[in-house]
Amino acid sequence: MRTAYLGTSEFAATVLRRLAGSPHRPALVVTPPDRRAGRGRRLVPPPAAAAASELGLELLQAEEVNAEAARERIAAAAPEAVAVCAFGQLIREPLLSAQEMLNVHPSLLPRWRGAAPIERAIMAGDERTGVCVMRLTAGLDSGPVALREEVAIGAGEDFEALSARLAERGGELLVRALDLAAAGDLSFEEQPEEGVTYAEKIDPAERRLDPGRPARELERTVRALAQRLGVYLETADGERLGVRRAHAVSIDLAAGDVEVEDGALLVGCDGGSLRLLEVQPPGGRGMPADAYLRGHAPPRLGRPRS
Repeated sequence: MRTAYLGTSEFAATVLRRLAGSPHRPALVVTPPDRRAGRGRRLVPPPAAAAASELGLELLQAEEVNAEAARERIAAAAPEAVAVCAFGQLIREPLLSAQEMLNVHPSLLPRWRGAAPIERAIMAGDERTGVCVMRLTAGLDSGPVALREEVAIGAGEDFEALSARLAERGGELLVRALDLAAAGDLSFEEQPEEGVTYAEKIDPAERRLDPGRPARELERTVRALAQRLGVYLETADGERLGVRRAHAVSIDLAAGDVEVEDGALLVGCDGGSLRLLEVQPPGGRGMPADAYLRGHAPPRLGRPRS
């Protein structure tokens, strides 16, 4: 099938690479414009835009995909189907109904509709998640589902590893859906009303690790957020000690107390302790906890808030 592709993130870039290697290679890729990022504030293309350029695909970077100019450019590509994946812009009428729109969503719908399904699945302690290919509708990830694949979340698996696995599965599932659509055999099933949950966008306050919470909850937060957004412990003097890797352990310490054990930092929590394996001092780079301790005293933490 002749397709167009709307995507932004690294997840979307992985799906795009698989789509480009199939008979459904996109005639047009649409992403947001380049954004300033990093300490130098240089312009950086979205991962899907970089992938499109590498693959030699026609690229449109649109600030507003629903604007007339963007809609005309998509229509000029004459797609029989539009694939959408982690795009980040709300698609409205009349674009929504102009072509069949297939959305690749990394959860087992109706669980974790919304902006942060992978992060929320890890933070909630889900044992399984997956990928769905669904028809895009005006509702938030509420359209009927054509294909789904379930994936086990590995013990200790973090966002980067799980997202990479789901993106690979998502690319395969999208190509399979388009194969079926080309043959006239793609069918959809409405999502059940039971089991709906929402993966709200991560609030900045959720990045703070509060020792007043259970250690296992904090470990899951580190696994879900540390790589992409960053998480931290607040010290008694108001600075932020970044936490890159950590494990919950069954060692009882008072919540907020810090001890050193075998080159690692132990932080007492409400139920067990959090063993910090890799940290990032304020203004510095990430480093193993033993390297941090060679140049720093164990931190004193602020009072737990929970």
